[in-house]
Amino acid sequence: MHRVAVLALDGVVPFELGIPARIFGAALAPSGEPLYDIATCSLDGRPVRAHADFSITVEHDASLLASADTVVIPPSHALDTLRNGGALPDDLRAALASVRPGTRLVAICTGAFVLAAAGLLDRRPATTHWGEADLLRRLFTGVRVDPDVLYVDDGDVLTSAGVTAGIDLCLHLVRRDHGSGVAGQVARLCVTPPWRDGGQAQYIPRPVPEDRPGGLAATRAWALERLGDPLTLADLAAHAGLSVRTFTRNFRAETGVSPGQWLAGQRLDLARRLLEATDLPVDTVARRAGFGTGTALRQRFRASLGVPPQAYRRTFRPTAA
Repeated sequence: MHRVAVLALDGVVPFELGIPARIFGAALAPSGEPLYDIATCSLDGRPVRAHADFSITVEHDASLLASADTVVIPPSHALDTLRNGGALPDDLRAALASVRPGTRLVAICTGAFVLAAAGLLDRRPATTHWGEADLLRRLFTGVRVDPDVLYVDDGDVLTSAGVTAGIDLCLHLVRRDHGSGVAGQVARLCVTPPWRDGGQAQYIPRPVPEDRPGGLAATRAWALERLGDPLTLADLAAHAGLSVRTFTRNFRAETGVSPGQWLAGQRLDLARRLLEATDLPVDTVARRAGFGTGTALRQRFRASLGVPPQAYRRTFRPTAA
C-alpha cells in the first residue's frame, strides 16, 4: 500500500494539514480496501501549535519520513525565517535528508518555501499561493515559479497554490495513481469538483494604482470613461496635447507600461467587474468593455485568466449561473 506521510510543523494551517488525509483517505479499491496509508508526524513526535487557537497531537516523529512513498508538507506560519531569506532549521533539514531517493515530495501552498530552502526545487518549475509567488521567486532564484497555475506536477516533486488548490493537487495525484474513475469517486465523496478550470490568475485582484497628480492623470481618467469606444494611441496623445512619441514615453514613465497594455488591462478589469456584478450577456459586456465582440472577450479571458467569461461569472457570481 502506498504510504503518505504528512509533516506537521509548528504553526501549521489546520485546513491544509487535513487535506491529504481527507482526499487520500477517501480513495478505495473496488473491493473497498483503502489505497493509501496516511500518517501524520511532527519533527519530534510532540504536539504542534496550529495557526489557530489549538494544538495538534500526532502519533509519529520525523522518522516516519524515511519509510514514506509520498511526503506532504502543508504550509506553516511559524517559518517566517524562510520568508526573510533564512536557512532551514537543523532539525527540519535533517528530517528532509532522511527521505529516501525517489520518494514523491508534495508541498501545499507556502510549503514550497520549505522545499526551496532545502534545494529541492532548484531548476524545477513550482508554484505557491499567488500572494507569495514573487517572494518565492526573489528568495530562490533557481526556482522556475509559475504564479498562475493551481498546481505543478514535475514528476517526483509537486507543488500547489493556496488553500483549496491543495485539494486539486491531491485529487490529481489520485488520478495519476489510480485513474479518473477513482479520483471522480473521491471528488463525489468529498463534495468537490474533480477538476477546476483555469488557474490562480482569475483569483488575483488587480488594484488600481493611484494616479500621480498632474502629468497624464487627466488623460487616463478621460480614457476610463470611454473604455467602450475604439480608442487609439493617437486619440490619447491628442487629448494630452502631445505627440504620439512624447505621450508614449511619458505614459510609460508614469505607469510602467505602454498605453496599449494599460488600456487592455483596464478593459479586462471592467469586463471582470461587469461579469461579477451584473447579468449582462457576454456580448454586451464585451461591447461595454471595449472588446467589440464576445469572441474577442473570450479569447482575452482565456489568454489572461485561463477561463472563459461564463466560467469566471459562475465562480464569482453563482446566483447568475
